[in-house]
This record gives sequence, C-alpha cells and structure tokens, in this order.
Amino acid sequence: MAVYHLGNAWPVRAKEHSAKRRMTDLFHYTEGNPWPEHAAGGFFTTSDGKKIRYGVFAAVSRPLQGTVVLLTGRNECIEKYFETIRNLADRGFGVATFDWRGQGDSSRLLRNRQRGYVRSFRDYTRDLEQFFEEIVLPDCRGPYYILAHSTGAVIALLSSPSMVNRVRRMVLIAPFLAVPDLPVSITTVRRVCAVFCALGLGRLYAALGPRPKLPTPFEANKVTSDPERYRRNTDIYKAWPQLALGGPTIRWLKAAAEASEAVSDPDFMAGIKVPMLIVAAGADQVVSTKQVEAYARRLRVGSLLMIDGAHHEILQEKDLYREQFLAAFDAFVPGTDDTP
Repeated sequence: MAVYHLGNAWPVRAKEHSAKRRMTDLFHYTEGNPWPEHAAGGFFTTSDGKKIRYGVFAAVSRPLQGTVVLLTGRNECIEKYFETIRNLADRGFGVATFDWRGQGDSSRLLRNRQRGYVRSFRDYTRDLEQFFEEIVLPDCRGPYYILAHSTGAVIALLSSPSMVNRVRRMVLIAPFLAVPDLPVSITTVRRVCAVFCALGLGRLYAALGPRPKLPTPFEANKVTSDPERYRRNTDIYKAWPQLALGGPTIRWLKAAAEASEAVSDPDFMAGIKVPMLIVAAGADQVVSTKQVEAYARRLRVGSLLMIDGAHHEILQEKDLYREQFLAAFDAFVPGTDDTP
C-alpha cells in the first residue's frame, strides 16, 4: 500500500516528505477551492489490482468527535467536498474519504476513461471494506460515522450489515434508488440492461446520443440552484480533466438497479441495525424523492428529513439549504448508541 504524508497532524504509517510537494501530487487546487488543513492521503491497492485514491483530514477544533467517513456520489471526486470537509473539521470531526473505482483519481475500469462503469456495486462495498480495514480503523480516531451522497448512500446501505459494530450512525443524502417518474419498475430496468449486457453491449453509454464535451450550463443543470458552487465544481473538472467522468454505461446502470433491488428487499431492510438519517431534496430531478420517502418510512432505525426546495446535491446547494442540512447533522451526530 502506497501512502503519502501531507502535514503533521494526522497519524499515518509513512515516511514524511515535503507537505507542499505531496499536496500537489495528490490533491488538486483550484481558485476558490483550497485544500483543507492537515491533509494526508495516498493510494491503496485492491485485491483485483485497482489503485484507489484516498484522503484523511484532521479535525481543527475541540472536543474531538471522531471520524466521518465521507462517501461521494457518481462522477464526484475528493476535491468537490473540500468545503464540506472543512465544515466537519470545524465541528471536531476528522474526515476519511476516497474516490470510487472508475472515477476521480482512482483507477479507471475501461480504456475510454469517460465511460462510467462497474461490474457490480459489490465491488464498491469491497473497496469500502478494505478502506476501513487498512486506513480508517488503524489510523483514524473513533467513533465512526458515515455521511454519504446519492450512489454513495446506496453503497452505504448495501454495506450496512458489515458496519454494525463499526459505525455509530449514518447520514444518507438522496440515495439513488430510482429516477423520478420512471415509467417502468427498477426490476424492468435491470432486466433490460441484463439483455444488453448479455449481447456484449454493457460498455455502451446508457443514454443515446453524443456525450457533451463541455459542462452543462448552469441554467440547464439539475443538481444545484447555487451558481457559485456550481461554477466552483465545474472549474475543478476544467482545470483537472482527468478527474471528470461522462455518463453511466449500461453495465453500470444494471449494477445500480441490482443494488437498489437488494437494499429494498424487506428482509435486508429488517436487518439494518445502524441508526440512520435519510435526507431528501424536495426539488430533486435526479433521484426519485417519493422513492426515498417511502424507503425511509419502511426502515426500523431510520428517520427522514425533507429539505423543501433543495436540488439533488444538497452539500453543493445554496446556504439556505446547506444550513438546514448541517443543523440536522449536528442534531443527529454524534448522538448516542440509541436508535433515532
């Protein structure tokens, strides 16, 4: 496992090097999006040979509250969450996060780097398990919490059986269980995608038409109503195009549908024992808010918060919506071992 040390405030098992050099090597700075303080990180190698980029960031206030394991969504990278990492560090939390396989600065899975691909979401859960074993448990202060967005929230749900004795609480934002106004069931989506995969077409984009080479204009975007944060995030990918990812492939969509079915199974849901807060965005155009609401109501250890007017990426939204989320986070975490 290759580990780079960045700064002096986080325990990592590595020889120290120039913090400035390693910052440049590992994390990517853009104007208006500086690195959080006390950063460390590197790469770990999975059992199937993929290099996964990770970062750990120390708390900057006291008392120390433990560590938040931050799980990003599809087509996201560590840099996009620098602001959120600083918010958590100011609250006394360390943060541990990584780029999912196939995106960010982790190993891409196809020759065409832009195609969003994964064989199964179980590959993601295995990477999360390894991250806990090799990075979080040895080097990060407990207790541990998970904060996950969209695809990351589904992966957190899928991983929840192995997190019972590790994670005290989870906060899941807009889990990607279904798209809005889907005319067919998620099972039908999975079956159709399975047919295409059987025909050898799984690596094709799931949507027809050419892939856009330029970012979506703010006026046409579906993820946030905040123009400044949207510009900041698009600037990351303009400055560092190797971090960007195009649309999902048919195989990725099949894997997402399989994961949604798995976590929605009544027996699976009955076995979830980690208390969790599920946050839904009232104006979500990416994920079905109705499906998120229905899912939260079926959980035995779950609570639901609806943020009216917010778009899909609540952590990239206007302060009006982010502050509502952060207030709910503060009320739920660190909490106790009792269910919500």
